[in-house]
Amino acid sequence: MTKSPLAVARTALATAKIALAPYSSKFSRRDYTRHQHFALLALREFLKTDDRGLEAILRDWAELRDTLGLTKVPDHSTIQKAAERLLEKKGSMPSSGRPSPKRGRAA
Repeated sequence: MTKSPLAVARTALATAKIALAPYSSKFSRRDYTRHQHFALLALREFLKTDDRGLEAILRDWAELRDTLGLTKVPDHSTIQKAAERLLEKKGSMPSSGRPSPKRGRAA
């Protein structure tokens, strides 16, 4: 277990590069990669801060921005929206794991 935020950032970024595509769509704005978003969320949890706190830390810590490959600091709302997309399931799969019954058809 590490106590270094830089080590957490490096590990989260490397893990995300293995597990995630860099962008969710070919039409993405490409300001930040999904890898960077994932690493930011891992850091947020590690540092036990909120989105605004993480934004302030990134503004003050150039080495952390360099480690994450950030050319600009993401706004707190960007971090919050990344959390919604990457961490919340939003009902994409029925809770039982089985397909839901078709409605409007007679059996």
